[in-house]
Amino acid sequence: MQEVLEPQPKPQVAPSVVRKFSNPTSGKKNLILGVVSVLVVLAGIGTGYLFSGVKGGGKLIKSGDSIKVTENEAGIADESKFSTTTDGVLTEGGIGGEGMYHLVRGSGPSQYAYLTSSVIDMGPFVGKKVQIWGETVSGKKAGWLIDVGKIKVVD
Repeated sequence: MQEVLEPQPKPQVAPSVVRKFSNPTSGKKNLILGVVSVLVVLAGIGTGYLFSGVKGGGKLIKSGDSIKVTENEAGIADESKFSTTTDGVLTEGGIGGEGMYHLVRGSGPSQYAYLTSSVIDMGPFVGKKVQIWGETVSGKKAGWLIDVGKIKVVD
């Protein structure tokens, strides 16, 4: 017996996935989309800067400032650069993660000034009556939080 082989039908080719659009976008529309995208990015950067709280430089130390360090004093020599000054006994410990030290000033914790410093090491002055100069910064837990730029033993 002889078998008859019949030709198999050709498999159908799948339609192409990539197709050309019938109405391509114009160059003018692409330009407008590009300009709008750049404006949105610039607006985002601007609002981020405003909400970050950065104000006019934001640093205590600027180029050209001289830092003085002695046994009884440390920090930026020019006291006129600071808007805040106070005194008290320097003690270790902040409040709620804000500040590394605090000044005991007067009657109780409500009068404490909590301190941090981006310029000096205040550790050697712990337990001494000091005067500090710096800039008040916003705190969530601390009633008064100061970035100290200068510290001096007064007693």
